[in-house]
Amino acid sequence: MELRFEMEYEEAYREVYELVKPKYGLFTAGPVACFPEVLAIMSVQMFSHRSAEAKEVHVDTLNRLKAFLEAEKGEIIMFPSSGTGFMEAAVRNTVPRGGKVLVTTIGAFGDRFADVVNANGREAVILRKEPGYAIKPEELDETLRKNPDVVAVTITYNETSTGVLNPLPELAKVVHEHDKLLFVDAVSAMGGADIKFDEWGLDMIFASSQKAFGVPPGLAVAAVSERVFEIAEKMPERGWYFDLPLYKKFNGKKKGTPSTPPLPQIFGLNVVLRIVEKMGGKKEWLGMYRKRSETIREGVKEMGLGVLAEPGYESPTITAVVVPEGMKGVDVYNAMRERGFELAKGYGSVAEKTFRIGNMGYMTFEDIEEMLANLREVIEKLKG
Repeated sequence: MELRFEMEYEEAYREVYELVKPKYGLFTAGPVACFPEVLAIMSVQMFSHRSAEAKEVHVDTLNRLKAFLEAEKGEIIMFPSSGTGFMEAAVRNTVPRGGKVLVTTIGAFGDRFADVVNANGREAVILRKEPGYAIKPEELDETLRKNPDVVAVTITYNETSTGVLNPLPELAKVVHEHDKLLFVDAVSAMGGADIKFDEWGLDMIFASSQKAFGVPPGLAVAAVSERVFEIAEKMPERGWYFDLPLYKKFNGKKKGTPSTPPLPQIFGLNVVLRIVEKMGGKKEWLGMYRKRSETIREGVKEMGLGVLAEPGYESPTITAVVVPEGMKGVDVYNAMRERGFELAKGYGSVAEKTFRIGNMGYMTFEDIEEMLANLREVIEKLKG
């Protein structure tokens, strides 16, 4: 979608547009295609982030997120960063130097959380599952019994690299029984999978704008428990840019963020949350995502392809597809790109034997059917 304005230096715009103009139907792991309404609102001229208008949008976005995440007891925080910023914030604000964090990992992004823990002078204790499998409550319980000295537990709700959705409500219950802090990476889940912050008793759940919300990258959002702020207030050397109590203070007194926020992304997210409302609410919105992912899984299975995720734990936002013996995932990716479809390459330890199909952001069911029809032809051709 190209937005047009009266421009004195249109040549400069045109030179860059030729580099970045849309060429592919996007079925990526993110960034994803944005809703036209989002692109339109993000084109408005900028104004001060301390203005009355910016404050009004900030507060309204917080309230809409609070309702969407069912987080009446939580504080909504918005960072000018990617979702990874909240990984660092969780560690620096609540875990003392040298403290242990149990990192559950079912793929590449669980591994990233472990890297963040270790890079910040804390110790990651790992509970790892083979790619394609979810963490089970009894496994988490056993690991916590063996490691009673961990301060917190991290869970990747939806592992982008493998297309697996962890059973978060059941895992959260185990964490509560052991009285540990619970941090949830929901980067590719929030907006596509259900989240009940209060009911599940989460301490932090975070995501990025460029995934299931269908907004350009640059904004990270989270719901944070009061317990986290109480601990953070007493935590030395928690940093400044990701200082959670500072952000909470600015939410209340300044109705904004400590440093300049990505206003266009906040406008875009606000529009998406209004679209959810006008579509019929959260249930309808999440149902759309569930139907998209089911359509894709059924389609690839009809082609004789496998799905990496174990049955019952499939992601509602991305599918890791297992290619037949003798075929490479990257070959499928490249062939589909030649046909005008940008899928996602395999990632991490399963990169060679998989490719991924994202169903996040702006797309229609007609788009999905067209992509599957082309994929069917590509697979048949590669089979020879």
